[in-house]
Amino acid sequence: MSDSPAGRLQALFEGHRLTPTQRRIAHCMVRRAGDVPFLSSVELAELAGVSQPSVTRFAVALGFDGYPALRKHLRESMPAAAEETSGLNEYQQAVLAEIENLQHLAGLLADPAPVERAGRLLAGSRPLPVLGLRAASSQARGFAYFAAKVHPDVRLLDEGGSMLTDRVDAAVRAGATALLCFALPRHPREVVEALEYARKAGLTVVTVAESAFAPVAAHSDLLIPAAVGTGLAFDTACAPMLLGRVLLEAMADELPDAQARLEEFDTKAAARGLFVE
Repeated sequence: MSDSPAGRLQALFEGHRLTPTQRRIAHCMVRRAGDVPFLSSVELAELAGVSQPSVTRFAVALGFDGYPALRKHLRESMPAAAEETSGLNEYQQAVLAEIENLQHLAGLLADPAPVERAGRLLAGSRPLPVLGLRAASSQARGFAYFAAKVHPDVRLLDEGGSMLTDRVDAAVRAGATALLCFALPRHPREVVEALEYARKAGLTVVTVAESAFAPVAAHSDLLIPAAVGTGLAFDTACAPMLLGRVLLEAMADELPDAQARLEEFDTKAAARGLFVE
């Protein structure tokens, strides 16, 4: 189900060879999918941090006569349901926007091949470094917490600084073949640099990001998008979190001793009285 505003924009951009500047515009439009049909070219240029002529060239690259034609197309493709939500308060609209993001993710998962490939890559990497900084650190930490229950060696990379590349090097020396990255806006420069470094070191990079046009895309071997909500002061990331759990499932399916490890953990947890039943 890819009829959400972000989903329709993603579909519109697919198949086009975009310049870095045009990818930046596309990324901005996906993040502000609900507002884009009402923005002027000048307003969009300011949001994306590009020039107004760049917005015009971007529209032409997509096959339109200019930006007005692109905006007209976006307005005409808006679902009627958008008008029905206009009377809701901002909190309700934020929840409904997240539901749309989850529906779009469900549509993407109709083709399980990318997730299954990611599961094989993550299961086969010993150790498995998991990277996530700033806004994405909670996503990386959550994945690493559960992954450690079924994977023999998970290494969380949730702190930046000069030690980050050292830790990537250590993982490579220990035998790592893949790295999982959670990347959410705003994208720290050091995440992009770390992914570039990791690939040069021989790691296959699997990335969860809010858009296929995110800045980390150029440094990822396999990127699976999961949109974030932008209706509140701080982004909401229900879809990236759920995608992380889906990747956990796919990875566990590739680990023959995953179930045995879980049962062993449950036995020890019961013996220690770890949880209150």
